[in-house]
Amino acid sequence: MRVVELSAWHVKIPLRKPVRHASHTRTETDNLVVGCVLEDGTHGYGEGVPREYVTGETIDSALELLRNSDLAGQLTPCRDFAGAVAVAERLRLAEVPDDDRRCRGNAARCAVELALLDAFGRKFHEPLSTVTRLLAPDLHEPRDHVRYSGAITSTQGLKLRFTVWKYRIFRFRQLKVKVGIAGQDDVERLRIVRSRSGSRLDLRIDANEAWSKDNVRQRIEELKPFGISSVEQPVPHADASCLAEVRRQVGVPIMLDESLCGMVDAERAVAQGTCDLFNLRLSKCGGFIPSLRIAQYARQHGMACQLGCQVGETALLSAAGRHFATTVAGLRYLEGSYDHHLVREALAMQDITFGWGGWAPALTSPGLGIDLDPAALHRVACRKEAILG
Repeated sequence: MRVVELSAWHVKIPLRKPVRHASHTRTETDNLVVGCVLEDGTHGYGEGVPREYVTGETIDSALELLRNSDLAGQLTPCRDFAGAVAVAERLRLAEVPDDDRRCRGNAARCAVELALLDAFGRKFHEPLSTVTRLLAPDLHEPRDHVRYSGAITSTQGLKLRFTVWKYRIFRFRQLKVKVGIAGQDDVERLRIVRSRSGSRLDLRIDANEAWSKDNVRQRIEELKPFGISSVEQPVPHADASCLAEVRRQVGVPIMLDESLCGMVDAERAVAQGTCDLFNLRLSKCGGFIPSLRIAQYARQHGMACQLGCQVGETALLSAAGRHFATTVAGLRYLEGSYDHHLVREALAMQDITFGWGGWAPALTSPGLGIDLDPAALHRVACRKEAILG
């Protein structure tokens, strides 16, 4: 079975509310959707979310990279799903100049990879989660349900108090708070959150590169009394080397996000000792399979992982994340499946938003386990380009 067509859509997804953190404020998102058609007419879809301030990608650069990549020569015919997985793992896009971290095509690669795996999964009646069993049996730990954590971005005042109360009433077990936002008092916000969430809730913070190498230790020490379980990306990527000393001084686990965009970053982080945890986001890391390989690498070096998500990702990436979450061992925190709560167009016929307490079931249908809504895609599509066929 061979691929006969690949198409790419630039879609603009409106958010239900503005999302603000230290690096950016967003009311909509420009995403990349790739469609794959097999010779028997089977369709599959994938998604990537280019972020210039994370991997250096824009929607325009992602589309240009797809146009310049030799995909036809790589998409050899597949006799079964295992063969399709092998093709997907070998997938390489054109090299990007001055990309020593090898991450400036990750969103585009993710979208193509997921489209291939969705199409071939449907053809051979295999869910995306089968990839974990085939490629990483050492990590394979299937679960019927998983539990996502909650998140608080720039909310403050009475709205902050209400939001924390809501997460507690709905029995969330973990909560992440964005810190380092200009004009906000992190100590006061954490005091409010902890006083209303109770001592049993796992509370972690994400600074989104807001602090400097000169004040990062002080900022973490100020927030330690609130029982934070980890600090995500406290300094800009350019200053990440300072975290080796910081993590020894503060005694709080450090997580890399913007500084963890692929295997090159993972290897450097281990060599330099700059973190305790990796934040894996499928689009940021290049897809399901590259994220799986980084998770294996983390486990081999005694490190844990968080499965993160991109603000504004639709149900396509949410579904891929669900397959990852329900089959990969060693994920300390889970983020994703915010669909109904965050985006106005989730692009799927099914609603896979997490439920009470963050709980969500495994997806067991072939491919991504969801069906694209063509009408929704039409509503948000800005342009479409033929990549192959």
